[in-house]
Amino acid sequence: MREVRIVCVLLTSLQRSIQLPNLESALLVQDFTAGGINALPSHPRHSSGDPALDQSIKELVAKNGCTTSCDLIEEMITTALKIGRDNLSVADLKLFNRSLKELRQAANMFARYRDHRKVVVFGSARTPADDPESLAAEEFARKMREHDYMIITGGGDGIMGAAQKGAGRENSFGLNIRLPFEQRANETIHGDRKLINFNYFFTRKLNFVKETHGVALFPGGFGTMDEGFEVLTLMQTGKARIIPVVLVDKPGGTYWKTWQAFLSEYLLNRGFVSEEDLYLFRTAENVDDAVREIVDFYRVFHSYRWVGAQLVIRITKALTPAALRELNATFAGLCVECQIEQTKALAEESNEPELGELPRIVLMPNRRNFGILRKLIDSINQAETIKPADEAVAREI
Repeated sequence: MREVRIVCVLLTSLQRSIQLPNLESALLVQDFTAGGINALPSHPRHSSGDPALDQSIKELVAKNGCTTSCDLIEEMITTALKIGRDNLSVADLKLFNRSLKELRQAANMFARYRDHRKVVVFGSARTPADDPESLAAEEFARKMREHDYMIITGGGDGIMGAAQKGAGRENSFGLNIRLPFEQRANETIHGDRKLINFNYFFTRKLNFVKETHGVALFPGGFGTMDEGFEVLTLMQTGKARIIPVVLVDKPGGTYWKTWQAFLSEYLLNRGFVSEEDLYLFRTAENVDDAVREIVDFYRVFHSYRWVGAQLVIRITKALTPAALRELNATFAGLCVECQIEQTKALAEESNEPELGELPRIVLMPNRRNFGILRKLIDSINQAETIKPADEAVAREI
């Protein structure tokens, strides 16, 4: 009975979340690792060990109406059946079951807004609404909304509530966490369908990183530090795509300057991080600077993905030949046995037809220092681009 129950949960919870709507959207984020998972060594399809059972699973998935990525559904059911054989504790089974439900619920909600860029705002829930930090968060969110960004917060009060007030209910997501003490969502997002409640921090944090196009960190406590370092660690190790991370304070504030001084003195000087790791974030001078940091990140750069060992950077405007030469000169040490080239979409990208018309920057970099990749994206955004009227040059690329 336990095996059957797990299979039912998988079929009802996962299949629908994989079939995402609005696949034509050019902003669709399908893989927050930017293809890093696909670049890992492939393994043969998992089997239950019983060919007849494998066939039954395949037929069950098909009978349930699966049309997309059915092999992955079959593999997850096989894993669930193996869990049933392992005689794990009830506590473990509840953990797996509830985590899956939370991930499915969040994926279904975010899928409806895949054509909107989003920015996560982290900061203390204890900051009073009239403090300069809260007022800065409210102003930041309002200005990001004016640039057509939606705001994601943890759903609480303080900095989070201020940001959602600035963004407005229609442009907000709240990822609330259930705690032993009373945890109520802020008044802006309370009762909204885009308020998602999580039992586990790890499923909540996964969605913060998976669904956003930028991160704004305001002063906060353990949670803010945890969330900020989580994002930086994932980018530093190549486990998450590079996105803009900006540190925002009240006018004249020293919170992040003190934090950055600690990083430089105790992490960088002792060799615990590299100088390039510090490129993964920026400290804003004011709210306008923070907004510009995120918006300008997507001025020319669009997105990237890994195709085997190749890094394919999608851009919204083709670069001039002179700009390409400059990139090769500046980042000569980044490539492994190759040059930085400008191309059309690769054949391996055919599963993303909505991005097919975008020009590409292709290179084969070492996969050890992702802070340099952030510098490359900045250089692409600052590079000279081909004017649309210059069709003769564009056709040569």
